[in-house]
Amino acid sequence: MPATAYHQPDSRRSLLPAKANAPSRFFFPLLFLLLSGCMPKANTLGLPAIPAQLLANRYLTADGSILPIRQWPPQKNTTIQAVLIAIHGFNDYSNSFQQPAEFFSQQGIACYAYDQRGFGSTPQRGLWAGTPTYVQDLTLFIRLIRNKHPHLPIFLLGESMGGAVVIATMAQTPRPDVAGIILSAPAVWARNTMPWYQQALLWSLAHTLPSLTLTGRGLKIQASDNIPMLKALSRDPLVIKATRVEALWGLADLMDIAQQQAGQLNLPGLLLYGDNDQIIPPQPTYQFLSKFLQTRPPKKSVAFYKNGYHMLLRDINAFIVWQDIFAWIKSPATALPSAADRYAKQRLDVDGNPSAKI
Repeated sequence: MPATAYHQPDSRRSLLPAKANAPSRFFFPLLFLLLSGCMPKANTLGLPAIPAQLLANRYLTADGSILPIRQWPPQKNTTIQAVLIAIHGFNDYSNSFQQPAEFFSQQGIACYAYDQRGFGSTPQRGLWAGTPTYVQDLTLFIRLIRNKHPHLPIFLLGESMGGAVVIATMAQTPRPDVAGIILSAPAVWARNTMPWYQQALLWSLAHTLPSLTLTGRGLKIQASDNIPMLKALSRDPLVIKATRVEALWGLADLMDIAQQQAGQLNLPGLLLYGDNDQIIPPQPTYQFLSKFLQTRPPKKSVAFYKNGYHMLLRDINAFIVWQDIFAWIKSPATALPSAADRYAKQRLDVDGNPSAKI
């Protein structure tokens, strides 16, 4: 039989030439090993070595990593009413909360933010640390802030990816001692809400070219209507402009977890979302809300902003959002001054999400 002829055991045609059938037993394991060598990796948490510490401008983690922090204490002679821990978004860093934190500090709220691993000016910038690491870092940070302010209510403010980290952290049992959470456009775009081709492309790139960097140029996505702010971000050397594929894969893992754990958040919560958000689509957000709002008591609040974009805290009308957050911190059960909570109820009614009623 010629070498190019096909061998047909049991009358079924093989997809390989006859001479290649034996070597094929080694081909697929070899292919698996090659792909395994390109698996997406995470710069995970090291073994505990020292007690975590809160220093002047640094957060020293239990494995000895140093994460820069920013603090905005209330003005002198101002009574501290509450504490706000802010967790930044993907490719961003703690400086993103500068303006809102200054506003909150003027209202008597002490604010803290740190650069999450792989972002800002942390070591190994650009490398994904893994959901368990981000959760552990926030858990310990809350504990340190609780030790510093033992008698004050602590609130978490998570923006985008930071919102997903907050969700994953507060879904733990037992959960950290926190009075409430504020989720600004949380990253809940889980894989099961993505188009199949997007899932396939992400999987293929993550398992073949995990270190490939992507910029997102040409996608024509607008994150905010505050153009001067966006231009400043483009010039900021600490904002990541080219993202490793394995970091996107890790973010997808985090978003999967955030979506799955929406029903585990049994504490006061406020979710903020803009009608013009081009980063996190409405449908994953609605799916998250359908479970988030079921965890009663306590009461959850939802605010939709007609002119809001993904970066609600830095949009042109961000001051309206800051005022709503402050009002909610003072009294989570009262209506928001902007009426964005009433607008959210109207939107959810019109969009036909019976399981996501406020």
